Amino acid sequence: MKIAILAGEASGDLLGAKVIRALRERYPDLQVEGIGGPSMAAEGCKNLFDIERLSVMGLIEPLKRLPDLLRLRRDFYHHIIKHRPDIFIGVDAPEFNLGLEIKLRKAGIPVVHYVSPSVWAWRQNRIHKIGKAVDMMLTLLPFEAKFYEKHQVPVRYVGHPLADQIPLDVDVLAARRSLRIPENARYVTLLPGSRSQEIKHMAEPFLLAAKILWQQFPDLHFLTSHINEKRYHEFVACHKRLTPELPLHIFTRRTHDVLAAADAVIVTSGTATLETMLLKKPMVIAYRMPWLTHQIAKIVVKSLYIGLPNLLANELLVPELIQQEANPENIARHIAEYLNSPEKTEQLQNRFAEIHKSLRQDAAESLSDSILSVMHQS
Repeated sequence: MKIAILAGEASGDLLGAKVIRALRERYPDLQVEGIGGPSMAAEGCKNLFDIERLSVMGLIEPLKRLPDLLRLRRDFYHHIIKHRPDIFIGVDAPEFNLGLEIKLRKAGIPVVHYVSPSVWAWRQNRIHKIGKAVDMMLTLLPFEAKFYEKHQVPVRYVGHPLADQIPLDVDVLAARRSLRIPENARYVTLLPGSRSQEIKHMAEPFLLAAKILWQQFPDLHFLTSHINEKRYHEFVACHKRLTPELPLHIFTRRTHDVLAAADAVIVTSGTATLETMLLKKPMVIAYRMPWLTHQIAKIVVKSLYIGLPNLLANELLVPELIQQEANPENIARHIAEYLNSPEKTEQLQNRFAEIHKSLRQDAAESLSDSILSVMHQS
């Protein structure tokens, strides 16, 4: 069995790796090539291009990179047509993948897209393009599948692999021991994002919020982890410039551990908010973006919330601070409320546990069943 697969950023790389692992359990001699990161490479994916070329965010920023992105998509398309896999799997990255998928499907290659675009939240007319692009959409979250069913696009809710992977009960002590940090301290984890642009926008308010909290709670320590060495060095530069005195432990590729070890978390929107919720950590979600991107988003986004915990609960379980609201004082105030209120934290953790149980769907089995059903129908 031969597949082609494309993931556009760090979270997609992790999910793409799980796709490969699930299929390889049934097809040990599986051949995989495409575009991914280190996690997909570790599962045997031959990466044809650098995933960093796809790592752009927002509504305006991709336009600046458009010539390179179009060239990359053209070259990747010709490679797939020449080598013709049994199926193409696009993982997230809808702005790049959907156009590619339409062309591949016209060329007779079966297409599965894993991770729904936020079509239920903004630009809902994209559903017609998606209908042309995919033989099946695989969604991580239950409310997404309902939207596709309503518009008669083939869909399966396969659950989120993190919900299966992360235990219902979190071993905080084991996480702290694995990080080799003091076991009895209190910790706030900072996760400003996996993209360079996110570090640029979020590192400063996160670090300055940490400084405020440290002044209020002198016993606090801080943790952070970054997806690769580039993001690590970008963040360290901000730390040295803004808060060199802060008791901050900085890691790479240890997101799960720095979350499990935390008492509270400051996080940007995205998959990290789901992982934070599954690890039952009280959080503040904060996000800043370029001014023009935000103005456009205010017009086109239909969703009430940006954080996955709030979207899944359909209520504001945790604070969401956007643009000017995402300032150090606001962030610190909300984290201080958690630190000062064990009862509030416990209530939130109980809600997180309920949502966690509802998301457990044996995602690996559902994934491989769904992908193979599309391949065998073609």
